[in-house]
Amino acid sequence: MRRLLLCVLLLIASPLHAAERLNVVASFSILGDFVRNVGGDRVNVTTLVGPDSDVHVYTPAPGDAKRVAEAKLVIVNGLGLEGWMPRLVQSAGSKAIVVTASAGIAPLKLGSVADPHAWQSIPNAKIYVADIAKALAAANPDDAAFFGAQAQAYLEKLETLDREVREAVARIPPDRRKVISTHDAFGYFSAEYGIRFIAPLGVSTETEPSARDIAAIIGQIKAQKIPAVFLENISDDRLIRRIAAETGSKVGGTLISDGLTGEKGLAPTYIDMVRHNIKALTSALDH
Repeated sequence: MRRLLLCVLLLIASPLHAAERLNVVASFSILGDFVRNVGGDRVNVTTLVGPDSDVHVYTPAPGDAKRVAEAKLVIVNGLGLEGWMPRLVQSAGSKAIVVTASAGIAPLKLGSVADPHAWQSIPNAKIYVADIAKALAAANPDDAAFFGAQAQAYLEKLETLDREVREAVARIPPDRRKVISTHDAFGYFSAEYGIRFIAPLGVSTETEPSARDIAAIIGQIKAQKIPAVFLENISDDRLIRRIAAETGSKVGGTLISDGLTGEKGLAPTYIDMVRHNIKALTSALDH
């Protein structure tokens, strides 16, 4: 009889507990990870731009409007990153509250526009987390204390991560804290931690570099004594080996910038991503 009563109670409680969860849509994987860390089991998180995908060029899928329509909160980065989001929210007829997680961050410039990659600075990531915790608490005041405790625990992990990065950079000789990377996503990381990311001469991320491009990069690396190259758009390993052989620079591998990997990848969480990147950078520079 006791077992039967327990089963009945579980059957009653489960749907109630599920119904109490906040439906939250995050625009891309890094924000989704922040929301999961703060929301725990009190939220249902849907990420529109999934692992290993580019939020900059995302085209909403047919099912995205339904997800947004069912959400109570839509968490976006802002700073011009998700140009497709306002149209999606409007077409979904959603009454969700749209929360800009980067609110309170002073943006850097990327050319003439705001640089949206603010999460690459861990102090900025802490602002994201605080904004998300505040939004979740406002949407479900009954769980405000829970969200606050979750956020505090995660913020402490980010504080530890920030110390790890600063200690790792401190071990790199100051004159070696520079790399070439074709990606423009690391401005906030550079400003926060003092590693310079230098754009290579004459290279477009849309085309393979020509022999003249490669010669220009080799000249640039030699002239500026750049210890490492992270040339993500050069897919031919022979070209990378040639650059390394002719300049003495290391090929630093892949830096993860705009999205997390899948669960079995190198960086399924934000903390994993930062640790992967700082390990790649220090391995290439700390010699």
